[in-house]
Amino acid sequence: MNIITTALLWFTYFISLYFAVFWLLVFLLKTNQPEHVDLPLELDDYPIVTIAVPAYNEEKSIGSTIETLLSLNYPKDKLEIFVVNDGSSDKTEEITKKIIKQYKDHNVTLINQKNQGKGAALNHALKKGTGKFFVCLDADSFVEKDALNKMLPYFSNENVAAVLPSLKVHKPKNLLQKLQWYEYIINMFYKELMGKLDCVHVTPGPFSVYSADILKKVGCFDEDNMTEDLEMALRLQSKHYKIIQLLDTDVLTLSPENIKDLYKQRNRWFKGATLNAFKYRGMIFNPTYGDFGLIQMPTIIFSGIIAIIIISSMAYYGLKPQLAYFYNLTFINFDFLTLLKSFEINLMLLDLDYITIFVGVVMLIVSLIIMKKSEVSLREKLTKYGSLPIVAYLLLYFLLLGFIWFGVMFDIIRGKKQRW
Repeated sequence: MNIITTALLWFTYFISLYFAVFWLLVFLLKTNQPEHVDLPLELDDYPIVTIAVPAYNEEKSIGSTIETLLSLNYPKDKLEIFVVNDGSSDKTEEITKKIIKQYKDHNVTLINQKNQGKGAALNHALKKGTGKFFVCLDADSFVEKDALNKMLPYFSNENVAAVLPSLKVHKPKNLLQKLQWYEYIINMFYKELMGKLDCVHVTPGPFSVYSADILKKVGCFDEDNMTEDLEMALRLQSKHYKIIQLLDTDVLTLSPENIKDLYKQRNRWFKGATLNAFKYRGMIFNPTYGDFGLIQMPTIIFSGIIAIIIISSMAYYGLKPQLAYFYNLTFINFDFLTLLKSFEINLMLLDLDYITIFVGVVMLIVSLIIMKKSEVSLREKLTKYGSLPIVAYLLLYFLLLGFIWFGVMFDIIRGKKQRW
């Protein structure tokens, strides 16, 4: 058992250090290089844009989401907005109808369908839309007014299939939401680095802009997929299309307020990532797909494996001595008073695990560097919520996500899936 756990830990150390240092080097070497697309300063014209808002029981936020689209700094006659109500049982339909009646001068259409999932909702809007570009906006997200004007010029390169905004958590209130705020900021910075190597692996629901022709050419969204946004990105990468990640266009999204909702969300994300990586397993370590095949696809696979190994190792090495200590207490009938009288600290420097300490220190240093660079690139102050969320993010948040990976593993074994 010790040989196996040691080998797994060394594997985890190597992979973790490799990818951490790799992305740090990408930042150092690629930062000053020019963008890989020729970008005009402004739009020559205003093409028709189709925006789909898939909604399932979104009564709390659907009104604000639609209104943020109505405030876009883009010609009203060039926008067509479809709110696809996927069999909601709450007031989503009622609220949407009220807004449509209130804003009669805007092209907003409500589509009601039986519950079929987000992919089917998006395809419904895609088929009805006439826009040159197709945009998905989750019903819990809010976009800045100039988003389209900033994003559409990148499609001057005909091989660009999607352009993505920067996602940030909307008004985090409690500690859990603040941890997610840090996570989003840092992940956006990583996605910018991925973009420099054509390694973006997900086109998220909050305001990803697609070329409608390319979407239809590759077969539209997978309606039987729990993470259709990630699957679409993998499909576009498999066809050698480009996905551009921006950091100067913000979209705010609501984040889970409690552990239960976070687990539900991340369970679906992680499970979908794993199943889609298996679906596109032919791209893993395949040089035909460049850095995406050699770096990004293995990262999708290893992230879950590493999380499970670390949590398992911590449980094994943490609980094993405690169980042994508890067992030994049975021989003295749990006489704690006598034990405390003879207690002494016996710390030997040679007993410390210097390999683990070294890896931990290196990972901490890299994390702090990345956090600082993320702060600059995303135009945010990471200290705006105090020091506690930062410390909790660095030391505890990964462990929380690691436990979620265990749930994902068990669900995959049982064949459990979900749509929303």
